[in-house]
Amino acid sequence: MNVELVINSTKEGTEIALLNDRTLVELHKEHVNQEYAVGDLYVGKVRKVLPSLNAAFVDVGYERDAFLHYLDLGPQFASMKLYARRVMTGKQQSSSLADFRKLPDIDKGGKIKDQLSSSQQVLVQVAKEPISAKGPRLTTEVTLPGRFIVLVPFSTKISLSQRIQNEEERTRLRRLMQSIKPPNFGVIVRTVAENKGAAELHADLSEQVKRWELLYDNLKKNKKPPHRVLGEIGKTNALLRDILTPNFSAIHVNDEDIANEVKDFLRSIAPDKEGVVKLSKGKDLFDTYHIHKQIKATFGKQVNLKSGAYLIIEHTEAMHVIDVNSGGRKGGVKNQEENALQTNLECAREIARILRLRDMGGIICIDFIDMGDRANQKKLFEELKKAMSTDKAKHNILPPSRFGVVEITRQRVREVTDITTAEKCPSCGGKGVVEAPILFTDTIENNLRYLREDKKMTNIRLVVHPMVEAYLTKGLWNSTIKKWRKQYKMKIALEANSSLQFLEHHFYDSKDEEITL
Repeated sequence: MNVELVINSTKEGTEIALLNDRTLVELHKEHVNQEYAVGDLYVGKVRKVLPSLNAAFVDVGYERDAFLHYLDLGPQFASMKLYARRVMTGKQQSSSLADFRKLPDIDKGGKIKDQLSSSQQVLVQVAKEPISAKGPRLTTEVTLPGRFIVLVPFSTKISLSQRIQNEEERTRLRRLMQSIKPPNFGVIVRTVAENKGAAELHADLSEQVKRWELLYDNLKKNKKPPHRVLGEIGKTNALLRDILTPNFSAIHVNDEDIANEVKDFLRSIAPDKEGVVKLSKGKDLFDTYHIHKQIKATFGKQVNLKSGAYLIIEHTEAMHVIDVNSGGRKGGVKNQEENALQTNLECAREIARILRLRDMGGIICIDFIDMGDRANQKKLFEELKKAMSTDKAKHNILPPSRFGVVEITRQRVREVTDITTAEKCPSCGGKGVVEAPILFTDTIENNLRYLREDKKMTNIRLVVHPMVEAYLTKGLWNSTIKKWRKQYKMKIALEANSSLQFLEHHFYDSKDEEITL
């Protein structure tokens, strides 16, 4: 399988796409100054304790109070609370926990009113990002994830990923972690740590200890709550940390700083793979690799498959509903039962991709086409489990019910990715008044004249819709774009971008900065 990563830097943030054989399977967006991301640590202020829910609402600076349940306090909450208070009052002189006397674990079946009170300051970590009208979901069981290990303060436990099945390797990793981990810290060993050397694991552990020291320094400043004391490393870096492996055939980047960062990361895990990083400065890589087109085709209410079958996807506050339809499916299937099976199997694979791509979580109900044969229902169930086996989000799949409905629960830690695929009318821009399209080139030419005569610019880049680009370049010797270059004595680079609306266009200067007209 050809696995590629496309990292597209824009002025709004960074877009990251994971491609398998040029098919989009994961999409991530990191906005500039994004806050309340999973993993961020805050000093919050308890606003209200609700004994009836055994939970509390905490002010972390978001427009809605965050939710903290008693079960999310963690067994070492008493120790964490004491440590944070000692640091903020200046009594804790070091970030080290070697001499810190831990308190007993709190009771699993206890009451939150015995641990928290209104107006109390508390160190919390975001477990779920704000979703819809809900604020963030919090935990006080702090974890600091690295590439190979996760550092857990105030714990002494060493846990290993269940996917590491070789007993000798499990024993080796457990002994190694026991010998290098700091006192009063626990460690969770991730799957990618399998067969890694002591130097790599120690370096990753040291990096997380440095982050703990940074948390200590920020806590010492003791600002008035709420405030963030430690941010996650950023979605781009976190994604690289979690999915970047030597298996990538190519990593396409359009930003030099990010390209250097990726090369540094690859140099540490697979030095011979540094050459897979390909820099294309100034380009919209999502347009170059037809990712915009795949997004438009996959994020709508209706998703069409190559065979002619299609899916209808509806969203509610608590669940997602997917309806499978055979449509005008092509194929030489002899009977209705076999046709239903083939359609269901194809849609099952596509649904697994869509759940991962859109990051859909919560309850998902899928209405497959009815099949009378129980053996076919079992085939469908096994195919769906196989298709979702690569999904890293925790999920649970129930076999088809007597009505042919499959229920899935999938871990939801952030808002479902929602991209509007409908566009405004290309003629009127949604105003209901049609402007003559023939005047569009006059608009561009007027802007060119202004940039040349008033702004004295001689080198620009014009980005338009592909259909407009085709019109402007029509004619080998007498195309419109060549006429403009000659008339205004300008160097005009013409670029097509399929993500633009039909009559949308943008100008960029020689420094690749957009020109505001």
